[in-house]
Amino acid sequence: MAPDPRPQPETAPPGPRRPQPETAAADPRPPAMAPPPDTIAPLSVAPTPAPPRTGVAALSPRYQIGAALALAVVAVAACVHLGMVFLHVAPANTASKQHGKAIDEWIYPEFEQNWKLFAPNPLQQDIAVQVRAQVVLPDGSMTTSGWYDLSALDGAAIKGNLLPSHTQQNELRRAWDFFTATHDAENRPVGLRGSLSEQYMRRIVVMRLYREDPASREGTVQSVQVRSETTNVPPPEWSHEQVSDKPAYRVLPWWTVTDDEAARGGVK
Repeated sequence: MAPDPRPQPETAPPGPRRPQPETAAADPRPPAMAPPPDTIAPLSVAPTPAPPRTGVAALSPRYQIGAALALAVVAVAACVHLGMVFLHVAPANTASKQHGKAIDEWIYPEFEQNWKLFAPNPLQQDIAVQVRAQVVLPDGSMTTSGWYDLSALDGAAIKGNLLPSHTQQNELRRAWDFFTATHDAENRPVGLRGSLSEQYMRRIVVMRLYREDPASREGTVQSVQVRSETTNVPPPEWSHEQVSDKPAYRVLPWWTVTDDEAARGGVK
C-alpha cells in the first residue's frame, strides 16, 4: 500500500509530568465544641405593660371609699329586709313576738306575704274583687254604675302577656288580703292598720274606676262600694270531695271618696 503523501502533524516530544496538587491530610484533632449556652449573650425583652384598671379599681381613692360605703349600705339594707321577711313568714317565736310592731311596720303594705314558712296554705278558691260607684255627672245628676270585675280585667291583661306588670298580678290581690286580714267578719277594723287598709283599698278602686268607667271619667266619683265574689275551685275528677259551685259574696259598706281622691283619681 503506498504511503500517504499528506504531511503528518508533529507530535511534541514527551516532557516531564506536571506535578498534581496534594490533598490536605485529615486533621487528627477533634472538631471544636460549641460554646456552652451560658456564654451566649441574653436577648433584651421589653417589659409587658400592666393592663388598664377597670371598675371600682379605676376610680380615685376618694370615689372608691364612696362606692364601698354605698355597697355596704345596700348590703345592710338587703340583710335587714330579708331578716324582716323571714320573721314575718316564720312561725311565732321570741324575736317575732318581741319586735312584732317593727316587723309589721316594715312589711305592710308593700311587702306583705301571702304564705307562711313551714306551713304552706295553697288557695282553693277563686276570689274576684268587684266595685261600683255613685258618680255625680256634669249636669248635677247622680248615677250608680254597674259592678266592675277588677280581677277579671287584671286576668284578661295578664293572659297571653309574656311580661305582665307587677301591679296587674299583685296590687289588687294584696290590697284585698290586707283588708281582710285587718277586719272582722262584720267588716269592722281590727287594730291600728284597719283604717290604713281601708284607705289603701279605696284609693286603688277609685283609680281603677277613673280608668275603666266612662261615667267616672266624665263626672266625679262620690262614693264606692266593694264586694268580693268567692268561688270554690272544682276538685279533680278522681277526688270524692264535694264542694259548692255557687259563688259567695262579701259586700262592704259604701265608702265616701274624699275630694282629694276624686280630683286626683285616687292617688295623691
